[in-house]
Amino acid sequence: MSAAKQAVGEYIQYLQGKGFPFKEDAIGFIYFGMEYTNADEHLVQIAIEITLKVQKKFDGSFYLSLLESLKSENINSKSKAYHYVKQRHLL
Repeated sequence: MSAAKQAVGEYIQYLQGKGFPFKEDAIGFIYFGMEYTNADEHLVQIAIEITLKVQKKFDGSFYLSLLESLKSENINSKSKAYHYVKQRHLL
């Protein structure tokens, strides 16, 4: 497993410890999105966090759409990501 995938896996475990349940298919979708968009682990973690805040649960289609948007807009920080979703009235 690559270091990036390992970091995302640790983040998922951290969130599970905080009470956010992730089913196997959701975890697979997270890694799929990471590969599909070629996003780094930091951006994936930001997309997961925002998805959970906006949707109150993990929504794979929202996550993938958000991750694609963040990647295409060259957003690479949490503050810029939150600014982006607030501009679009998602949060």
